[in-house]
Amino acid sequence: MTDPEIPAMDSIPSAYTDSYAKARATTPEAADNYVRHTLIGDPELDAVLAELSDLLPMDLHLFVGAGIEQETSIMQQAPQALRDFFDNLEEPSWVDHKAFRPGTYVFHKNADLMLIAFVTGVLVEGFSTLISKSFRITGRVAATKRRLQQNNRQLVDIFMPGGLHRKGDGWKLSVRVRFVHARIRALLASSDEWREDVWGVPVSAAHVGLAISVFSKRLLDYASLLGAEFSAEERASVMAIWRYAGYLMGIPESILYRDEAEAERVYSVGFRCEPPPDEDAGTMANALIQAIPSVADITDPVEKEKVLNLAYRLSCSLIGRRLAEVFGYPVQSAPGTLFLYRLKQRALRMLKADDLIRSGNFTQLLEISVYDDIGLSYNLPDHVHADKSSPW
Repeated sequence: MTDPEIPAMDSIPSAYTDSYAKARATTPEAADNYVRHTLIGDPELDAVLAELSDLLPMDLHLFVGAGIEQETSIMQQAPQALRDFFDNLEEPSWVDHKAFRPGTYVFHKNADLMLIAFVTGVLVEGFSTLISKSFRITGRVAATKRRLQQNNRQLVDIFMPGGLHRKGDGWKLSVRVRFVHARIRALLASSDEWREDVWGVPVSAAHVGLAISVFSKRLLDYASLLGAEFSAEERASVMAIWRYAGYLMGIPESILYRDEAEAERVYSVGFRCEPPPDEDAGTMANALIQAIPSVADITDPVEKEKVLNLAYRLSCSLIGRRLAEVFGYPVQSAPGTLFLYRLKQRALRMLKADDLIRSGNFTQLLEISVYDDIGLSYNLPDHVHADKSSPW
């Protein structure tokens, strides 16, 4: 994958004007790089899908699935542009699959804590950016449960042993996400509701680059606050796993971090360049928290209320009281929430063997992720509004 040509700074999306100016005062190069990436999506795949715009959805889905699954006989019938795309989808020289092993091990050891950190900290914080606009316009709020399950599944699959090998489900799912993003980008760009002059390109490289930095670095930090423990080698391995997943998702290397320190710089300048979160951000953050009981298949009203209260308290403690207030959280963090939670988790781990912990965590992850009997689906959205789109 070659890096796209970065647009000149002749004009920037108007929503970024004030915050970008403030960020540029202290980190001009990083701020310039971030805001430039709000003007591009995934030029390589966007061009391919534009060329295939007349293809029937069922044929597009068939060929995308065949390309990912390496079904040669079907791909021989695919449009040349799509065949070329998959032929050029090579593994970068910096990928070291052996370096993924410590991250895989520590993920399954701490899967429960990393999952809680992912949902109550990482994902909700991501909605503080203008990415929330795409969810509001598409109406994906109503499908929050399934999105949460899909996010959980990607988390599970990329951390499976061999998950990011060419035939691994983590590899396949990450490339599928790239196609989903490109399809949603095209649908939003052609919609009268999307204001590119204000918000930039929908599902921009800036937002996806920021997201992968948060998915990796913030995941480690938030899981640690909840009681997980990582060695330096394990932290580097988790970062490497997410970096390759981000590459497969189509993030240009010009905004894809190389290590933990750079990931922190990417999301730090990104959050400073983003305008203050608005009502759409709060709607999505609360919808995500509210979906937790249903994803965990909790239906008892009393138990559901307990889970929600804990989720809100943990989320507030992780993302901070200020952002929680902006999101309009119904409860605020009780003093000592993280300390007491860490204490409880470490006590539980002292009473269990590592193998038993990993086994229980794996079972839990399978239960709250989307694992349909038919396997991976390669259907893509075919309407900008989720309620009018075919299932995908």
